[in-house]
Amino acid sequence: MKRWFVSPVSTNKNTAKKIGIITVSVLLAVTMPFQLVRVVSADKYDEQIARIQAEIDQLEAQARTLNGQADSLQKELDSLTAQKNVIQGQINLKQAEKDKLVQQIADNEKKIEDNKDALGNTIADLYVSSDISPLEMLASSHSIADYVDKEAYRNTIKDSLVLTISNIKKLKQQLEQQKKDVDRVLAEQQFARDALAAKENQQAQLVAQTRGQQAAYQRLVGDRQSQKLAVQRQQQAAIEAAMRRGGGTVNILPGDPNKGGYPWEAGCWLDANAWSYGGAFGDGTDPLGYGCRQCVSYTAWKVGQRTGNFPRYWGNANQWPSSASAAGYSIGSTPRVNSVGVISAGAYGHVVWVEAVNGDGTVDVSQYNYFNAGGSGWGNYSKMRVSASTYDTYIYF
Repeated sequence: MKRWFVSPVSTNKNTAKKIGIITVSVLLAVTMPFQLVRVVSADKYDEQIARIQAEIDQLEAQARTLNGQADSLQKELDSLTAQKNVIQGQINLKQAEKDKLVQQIADNEKKIEDNKDALGNTIADLYVSSDISPLEMLASSHSIADYVDKEAYRNTIKDSLVLTISNIKKLKQQLEQQKKDVDRVLAEQQFARDALAAKENQQAQLVAQTRGQQAAYQRLVGDRQSQKLAVQRQQQAAIEAAMRRGGGTVNILPGDPNKGGYPWEAGCWLDANAWSYGGAFGDGTDPLGYGCRQCVSYTAWKVGQRTGNFPRYWGNANQWPSSASAAGYSIGSTPRVNSVGVISAGAYGHVVWVEAVNGDGTVDVSQYNYFNAGGSGWGNYSKMRVSASTYDTYIYF
């Protein structure tokens, strides 16, 4: 199956099946939700996380067997089902990690309060109330040595407890940050599942449109392919128009031999209509669910390279600002180094990675899939210097 310009949807394919009318039972199987796994007990967090990860690995292995070009409705439906199950498994995993962090945070909050109480009691027991002066402590002691022992012991215990509270507070802050990170990833995974569910509905409509007949499906596929180039050219024109509005000056910069570290170019190629082929699953997608060598695939890689969190299934380029906001990232109109610039115009939009912000109002960007830049045709890596106002929105990471 050929891939759309910045489509986030994966279409892994299974082995050949008998083609005919798609039964109602298949549609029910496709739309059946993969049940969310809940944490049973606090002492089984790690065991549960390991089990869910094993399930994800198994689902991904099954998805990889569904490769090859989509030549039937059944294959597209099976592929979407496999992808949805993988994503739901990832949601389950993040939910388990979140539950574990929430419990750890609660435990440490209790430890902080317990240690505060212990510190207060110790200070009182050792005459460190603000109402007791050193002279009074000395008067209540049997000897100078007794006073010195009390003072030293008091200071030792006090320092130890203060250090303990300080360490636990730091741990609590770390856990809260981790919880925030998991919340963000969970939101991204939920967005991905919703996106795939919407795609499944589209595919169900496709079944209805073709009445489940393979020949009718093939005609529709041909129509989509013939329309793709026209849409792609319109998208490129929209990108160039945005550059003209920003000042019209485009300087091609020397390319990075490492191509920004992008790892998914090998084994992927784009045709004259900008469809992606090959890729991680053999169906034109990268491991994040985007078309390989497309602009969103590259920026998703750069975001993950910088933050450790790889955006999954954020949609077309012009959907990235809303997806980023839903995932907890901030957006604005001012460029920053290591941000993503977004052109929202056109059917899909376009995204770039900001490498540098210059004093003359320009930005240096790297990107994939700007037509005839970095090579002939679609799907190449390139670097440019353009006006900062070219991009409608910047996403900050």
